[in-house]
Amino acid sequence: MTRLSRRLVLAASMLAIAAPAAAAPTIGQPAPNFQAVDADGRTRSLSEFKGKTVVLEWHNGGCPYVKKHYGAGAMQSLQKQATSDGAVWLTLISSAPGTQGYLAPAEAKSWKASNKAAATALLLDPEGDVGKAYDARTTPHMYIVDKTGRLAYMGGIDDKPSADPASLKGANNYVAAALADLKAGRKVATPVSKPYGCSVKYKG
Repeated sequence: MTRLSRRLVLAASMLAIAAPAAAAPTIGQPAPNFQAVDADGRTRSLSEFKGKTVVLEWHNGGCPYVKKHYGAGAMQSLQKQATSDGAVWLTLISSAPGTQGYLAPAEAKSWKASNKAAATALLLDPEGDVGKAYDARTTPHMYIVDKTGRLAYMGGIDDKPSADPASLKGANNYVAAALADLKAGRKVATPVSKPYGCSVKYKG
């Protein structure tokens, strides 16, 4: 390798090191826009719901923590309450093919119907692009985007990090509380909490 070649390789390495990583989502800052195909085969985007409060829910149907919320009907009830108040609820599956929670479009549509999920749309993210843009780590991992397009909440669904359905009783549901604050025009009292659940099964 010539001296010039070595310098070019070194320069390229330095640029790679200096290249900034994608910024993590931040409360009060614009939420990352995205596109994803829903269970019905339609391409949906966050910008499509401009001017509305949007809830993002990371989902894995095989995760015991997710089953706790869906099996008891708690998640569906929260979805219905949110959408009846004018919010949009997007459930996202970032599980890669061959991993726990992955659903092909037809399977996703069937799951949504059989579980009576009341989300506005069930979005499929098998490459994990949307999940990684939001730094989604667990299922469930919850985010709320306010009407101005800024991130208003991110974290766990409640303060009971357990897979036991009995833990739903008396739990402080952070998502419900944040939605109530936004509806009332108040600042979200708890904008960040620690997410809990199964790890998102990203590709690779």
